[in-house]
Amino acid sequence: MLVASRTLPLYAHQFSPKKFTQPQLFACLVLKIIFKTDYRGISCFLADMPNLRRILGLKSVPHFTTLHKASQRLLKQSNITSLLSGTIATLTKSIPLAALDSTGFQSGHISPYYYSIREKAAKNLSWNHFRRWPKIAVIVDVVTHLIIACFPTRGPGRDTKHFKETLAQLPPEFTIKHLVADAGYDSEAIHAYAREKLGIITTIPPTAAPKSKLLPHKPYRRLMAVEFDRKSYRQRWQVETVFSMIKRNLGYTIRAKKEQAQNAEIVLLALTHNLKIILFIKELFYRARCWTLIYPYFLISLPLYIFVSLCLSGYNH
Repeated sequence: MLVASRTLPLYAHQFSPKKFTQPQLFACLVLKIIFKTDYRGISCFLADMPNLRRILGLKSVPHFTTLHKASQRLLKQSNITSLLSGTIATLTKSIPLAALDSTGFQSGHISPYYYSIREKAAKNLSWNHFRRWPKIAVIVDVVTHLIIACFPTRGPGRDTKHFKETLAQLPPEFTIKHLVADAGYDSEAIHAYAREKLGIITTIPPTAAPKSKLLPHKPYRRLMAVEFDRKSYRQRWQVETVFSMIKRNLGYTIRAKKEQAQNAEIVLLALTHNLKIILFIKELFYRARCWTLIYPYFLISLPLYIFVSLCLSGYNH
């Protein structure tokens, strides 16, 4: 709620009913992702958890249609950059190394087991369920695993199509010094756009074209073939780690049906991922601070505990 309160206005309109604030509704949407449920499900969770409602400051349980309309309003493209900027406010404004990649999600509730069984049972039938699917392109800080830019799109398709759009989602106060990406982004136009217009050093393996013994003709792709920065490129796997964290912790299935709602849910996954990392870091610092307070008393009480234990053991014998 702190991130949303710094970014979003308290109410959407001056004549709104003012039953719930926009930060409260955003917190409910994040809980929907964490609990891996839908709008009706999170309403039931809030109705059964009075302590959670007290923490959020809710006097009543929001209706599931209220949450649905809030997601359409709050997760617009105009709000995404500001919300994402609020989750990465602790980062340095100049990011030394970032990684770019994209991944797809399932748009339905059919289990992977059912997919495999159906493929074995009906090999001669054509099943076009995978023609189009939700997809997200993200730029990740390789040190903290925080998502610094995201762009929802549709698959399948070449990754080069959404390169400029993804970089455009980067908050204006942040800059990237070095960007690494896989061969799906191998393009001379991408190198030229990032290096000449944005001043970003790019490291992308020049392997998208058919294999040839000759070096690439274009200058930036030739530079990649001759002086490839392997040390920096090894950090590209950090973006794969982020995809694994999202799909293991928050799920790999998008519940929404329409494309606009699917894009909003994908963006909410990225925001929730950042918030979980922030809460995890705060929890570590809290535990470390508590340990520093307890440690001196622990050093005093430990010898006393050992002495009493030895005395008792000798008394028993």
